[in-house]
Amino acid sequence: MTVTTVTTVTTNTDSTAAQRQGIGRRALLTGGAAGLGALLGVGGTLGVRAIGEAGAPASPGAAAAAETTPTAGAGAALPGFGSESLPCHGPHQAGIITVPAAHAHYAAYTLRPDTDAAALQRMFRVLTDDVEGLTSGAGPLADPEVELAARPARLTITVGVGPALVDRVGRERPDWLAPLPAFTLDRLDGRHDGGDLLLLVQADDPLPIAHAMRMLNRDLASFAEPLWTQRGFRQARGAEPDGTTMRNLMGQVDGTVNPSPSTDDFDELVWLGSEADWLEGGSAFVLRRIRMELDTWDMVDRPGREETIGRRLSDGSPLSAPADTATEHTAVDFEAKNSLGLSVISTAAHIRRAHSTDPSERIFRQALNYEDVDESGLLFGCYQQNPLTQFVPIQQRLDEADLLNEWVTHVGSAVFAILPGFQYGELLGATLFD
Repeated sequence: MTVTTVTTVTTNTDSTAAQRQGIGRRALLTGGAAGLGALLGVGGTLGVRAIGEAGAPASPGAAAAAETTPTAGAGAALPGFGSESLPCHGPHQAGIITVPAAHAHYAAYTLRPDTDAAALQRMFRVLTDDVEGLTSGAGPLADPEVELAARPARLTITVGVGPALVDRVGRERPDWLAPLPAFTLDRLDGRHDGGDLLLLVQADDPLPIAHAMRMLNRDLASFAEPLWTQRGFRQARGAEPDGTTMRNLMGQVDGTVNPSPSTDDFDELVWLGSEADWLEGGSAFVLRRIRMELDTWDMVDRPGREETIGRRLSDGSPLSAPADTATEHTAVDFEAKNSLGLSVISTAAHIRRAHSTDPSERIFRQALNYEDVDESGLLFGCYQQNPLTQFVPIQQRLDEADLLNEWVTHVGSAVFAILPGFQYGELLGATLFD
């Protein structure tokens, strides 16, 4: 099923963010770091906004209006493609069920040894200001190149935490917040595994992503060190009609069967509830780096490729349905037989091995292509309530017998807890410290 999400898109930018930006630049010009610290009451720490500061909207309605009203000034909206911004506030973080972006940058960090719970709280104040400023198009406080933030191109910043960060705060962590069980075909290279903090930065233009990553890395430098980065992409925005399922680098329509936020059971599949305590409103996230052996895949003829997956390359329709009437979303008939009485969908076809009769095993997937100097493949990300009961059973079946295993290798693996959303005037990650 193609995921279609209705998201409020604003044409830059949050008026309060613009006010913060003006204050930040004015303070820097008149008093430097000390002047900014005195003005905000944060001990001179650049990039830190006082939560609940003066000038915040007086009501939730005012806060919502601030997110949807164009403003003038340094962060003013510019006409045309790239001027849109997405709200960063809500019960869940942006970037999960918002419109899939064309470009994405995953960045994982390890905490510095002296980053204790108090330092982490300061770090999340910095992140809160960065997220609100960059996604609104105004830039965070002390942004030296606000012009690069002025066209956010639907920029979102999603924050997750690893087990070590949760332990530093002293909160109880769920049993799934740990490395995944070993799979026999994994060949993890150690370069894209784990992490204490995750940032997922997405947009339709790589320029605001690059600027956002520079600001984020600068502001996190006192608290954490970069561990790994991974960059992914989909079809360029506008190249295909909205709602079109992406294709991976093997040419396959990738992600046809995916729960939709509009379905009744989506919440219980993806969002964590009150039983998750400090993670209520968040989600469990798995990221797998899957290298594709494209050179040998190119040697396989078209029928062989389609049998491997169980779907036609032309439109993603299942092989179990007639080509002249089937579509990508035609239900797969796993009982269909050919004239010889053999299964049309091979017993080891990818879609059969990934399929489950247990509806609770479904995951919400958001995949991206990647291409590096020495390899290409898929960044397979998925959200769920519990990876041990949702993702792991699926991957175990694929690990045991999947025709596609001849041409793919899992080389990176990480699990993070995606934090709940936050409202204006609140601290991103506040529930960690309650």
